[in-house]
Amino acid sequence: MCGIVGVVGRGHVNQDIYDALLLLQHRGQDATGIATTEANGVMHMAKNNGMVREAFRTRDMRSLLGNVGLGHVRYATKGTASSEEEAQPFYVNAPYGITLIHNGNLTNTRELAVEMESRDRRHLNSSSDTELLLNVLASELQATTSTVDLDAERIFQAVARTHRRIEGAYAVISFIAGYGLLAFRDPHGIRPLILGRRTAGLAGDEWVVASESLVLENGDYEVVREVAPGEAVFITNDGELFSEQCADDPILAPCSFEYVYLARPDSVMNGQSIYESRLRMGEKLAATVAKHIPEGEIDVVMPIPDSARPAAMEVARVLGIDYREGYYKNRYVGRTFIMPGQAARKKSVRQKLNTMSTEFRGKKVLLIDDSIVRGTTSRQIIQMARDAGAETVSFASAAPPVRFPHVYGINMPSATELIAHGRTIPEIRDELGADHLVYQEIEDLRAAIVEGAAAGGVTLDDLDMSCFDGRYVTGTVTDEYLEWVAATQGS
Repeated sequence: MCGIVGVVGRGHVNQDIYDALLLLQHRGQDATGIATTEANGVMHMAKNNGMVREAFRTRDMRSLLGNVGLGHVRYATKGTASSEEEAQPFYVNAPYGITLIHNGNLTNTRELAVEMESRDRRHLNSSSDTELLLNVLASELQATTSTVDLDAERIFQAVARTHRRIEGAYAVISFIAGYGLLAFRDPHGIRPLILGRRTAGLAGDEWVVASESLVLENGDYEVVREVAPGEAVFITNDGELFSEQCADDPILAPCSFEYVYLARPDSVMNGQSIYESRLRMGEKLAATVAKHIPEGEIDVVMPIPDSARPAAMEVARVLGIDYREGYYKNRYVGRTFIMPGQAARKKSVRQKLNTMSTEFRGKKVLLIDDSIVRGTTSRQIIQMARDAGAETVSFASAAPPVRFPHVYGINMPSATELIAHGRTIPEIRDELGADHLVYQEIEDLRAAIVEGAAAGGVTLDDLDMSCFDGRYVTGTVTDEYLEWVAATQGS
C-alpha cells in the first residue's frame, strides 16, 4: 500500500502535489517523493525518508518547477523501509526520460530481473519492484518508438506489452519528459486509481490522477471516473486526454483490505463510500456477535480508533448497547499496522493509545477493531482495558481471520507472522487474552463490499480476499512463490 498522485496543470503543480500527499499520508509513512517536469523536458525531483511535512524543505519546493508532476508516499512492502534510495519516484533517462511511481506489488520480480539482464540489457540499482516496472515500461516504449515519434497510440501499445510481461497488483503514474503524464492500472483493478478534472478558466482543463477520491474533492476537481482495470490514460503537457483499454481480459476485483482498513473513510471507491461500507461491516458483525457472546455479557461497545469507529457504532446500534469512546488516540504517532518492523509496532501502541479509566471501570466491554493481523496491537489493547478496570473484555474484528500472506501491496509476507494462521478462534482468543473473540464471517465481509458497490451502480466481477481465504485473484501466485516471499521478505 502506497499513496500516489499525478497532476497536469496550467501553472506550477508542486503545491497541489504536496497538498495531495498530505491527504494520502495514511497510505504510507516510510518515505515520500515529488517529481516535476517543465515543458522543455527538464525534470526536478526531491525525495526523503519520513512524513510529508518533515521531508520537504522550502528550497525543495522552490526547485520543483513545471506544470506536470507526480508524488508518492511510501509504505515499504519490498526493499528496505529506511532506504532513501528505494523511495519513489524512480527515473530512467532512456528513452525520453521517464519518471514513475507505483502502488502495489509485482509477483514475478524474479523472472523480470533475469529478463532485465538477458533481454532488455538494463541495469537495476535496487531491489524495488517499482524500478523493475519502470524498466519494463521503458524497454517497451523504446521498442515501440525506435524509429518514429511518440504519440498516444504508441504509448498504449507499450502499456499493453507491459501488462503482458508483469504480474500482480499495480496502479502506476508516470511522466515522459516533453510529452505528458501516463497512468494505468493492473488488469484486475486490485489497487485503486481515480481521474479528476478542474477547469482553469480560459486556460483550459487541469487533470489529476490519485489513489483516493478525497484528493479530488479537496482540490476542487470534478470526479471524472475511476481508471478501469487494464486501462491507460495519457494526458499531454497541454492537457489533452487520451485513454484506451490495454489489457486482454480485464476484470474488476479490488482488494477487500482497502475497505477494511487502508482507505480513508471520506473516500469513495468503486462506487461506494468507504465509510458506508464500514457501517455495513458493523451491521453484519453485530449478528455474529449476538450469536457467539451471551446476552448480558456486554455493557458497552468501544472502537479502537479510528478505522473501526463506523463498525463499532453500527454494532452498538443494532444490539441496542451503549456506545462509548474509551481510548484516546495520539494523532502524532503513525498507524501501527504499517510501521516497519514488529518492535516498532509493539512500542508504538501505548504511545498511540491511552485509556480513559472512567469508561472501563467495572464494565463488561466489547472492543471492536477493523482487523487482527499479527495480534501485537490487539493483545496490548486488551491488557490496557483490563488495567483500566474492565470487568470482562470481549473483542470483535470487523474483518475475518487473516490467515494467509498478502502479496498485492500489504506487508504480510509470511503466514507464520499472522496470529490466526494455524490457530482456531478459541486458541487465538487465549493468545490475545480476551474473554470472548468474534470475527466477521468471510461471506458477510464480501456482501458488505459487493452490496455497497452495486448500490453505487458498480458491479464487482470478483473481490480479492486472499489474506482471508487464500485465493489470489491473479491466478499466478503459487505455493513456491509464497515460500520464497516468506523466506526473503520478512516484515
